[in-house]
Amino acid sequence: MSDVLFLLGGHPITTGEMLLALAATALILLVAVAISLWRSGRRRALETDDQEARADALEDRLTDLMRAQAESSGRMQTLAEILGTRQAELQQAVTERLDSVSHRLSERMQYSAETTNESLSQLNERLAVVDAAQARLAELSSHMVTLKDVLANKQARGAFGQGRMEAIVSDGLPKDAFAFQFTLSNGKRPDCAVFLPGDERPLIIDAKFPLEAITAFREARTEEERKVSSQRLRTDIQKHVSDIADRYFLPGETQDMALMFVPSESVYADLHEHFDDLVQKAFRARVLLVSPSLLMMAVQVLQAIVKDARMREAAEQIRDEVGKLMGDVNRLRDRAYNLQKHFAQASDDVSQVLISADKVAKRGAQIEALELDEGSAAEAPLPPIKLRLGAAE
Repeated sequence: MSDVLFLLGGHPITTGEMLLALAATALILLVAVAISLWRSGRRRALETDDQEARADALEDRLTDLMRAQAESSGRMQTLAEILGTRQAELQQAVTERLDSVSHRLSERMQYSAETTNESLSQLNERLAVVDAAQARLAELSSHMVTLKDVLANKQARGAFGQGRMEAIVSDGLPKDAFAFQFTLSNGKRPDCAVFLPGDERPLIIDAKFPLEAITAFREARTEEERKVSSQRLRTDIQKHVSDIADRYFLPGETQDMALMFVPSESVYADLHEHFDDLVQKAFRARVLLVSPSLLMMAVQVLQAIVKDARMREAAEQIRDEVGKLMGDVNRLRDRAYNLQKHFAQASDDVSQVLISADKVAKRGAQIEALELDEGSAAEAPLPPIKLRLGAAE
């Protein structure tokens, strides 16, 4: 142990010192390795905690998303229930209104026999017109081309939309409630003008729908073609809406709202599905896009309004006639009362005459009794004359 191994700076290094130095170095290395292992384990623990925290945060976010999705589903379901309830209330209100109109009609039918007969005759005339129109349609159906060929020609397509619109309007409204190709004060001639009861301003219906753009939009195959056709469709419809507003909105002469007739249900569905913003812009411009079914519904509402107005007019006429009838009844009652007074006066006069006749008969009997012998039996006096007139004797 005390053996000198080498000299270091003039100092002899022994075997013991060498072993002590090696032991110290080994100890330092072990301490360094332990510290390194501790730091590595701590770093791994921190990384594990960080990953667990991220996993917890991700789980919390997923939970929040699921909760938000559930709330959105609940809100959508609530909104659907509210819409269903509102629709049911609207349907109930319309039904009650129709029931009220029907009830009033049934109450007034007993006072309007002549009006009913006139209405039935007019209905028979309209049925005859409908039968004639049906016969003409049957005759024309044998000469019709396919719908594709009709829609390929712009003029033919316009005539097709015009004819369909005219058929819907003429079948649902009376003849004096609408006019086709009506001329306005600015010289413009809309396809149809509907006149509302009590309002001289007509409701304008336009049937010239731009169909080329929607056809191009449907036939587009690429995204670029679809984009171009979509822009073209927006431009055409916006221009047509502007034309309707400029031509047919005359203050004080026409209604401040117009209908643009779309002659196809599928085209109307495509517009609402892909161009709902365009439909909303047209609505803000006071131009409503209507399909054949919506136009039929609007015509039915107008028909109910016209029918209610005519019923009110008939009620006014019935009220006037009833007033005149009550006047006649009152005059008849006064005259009957006067006649009753005359009969009562005549009855009193006849009673007085009968009394006088009885007195004359008694005096004649007394005179005749004076002329007879005293022993003869007196004749019995004449019986009184009785005359019944009415209730007096």
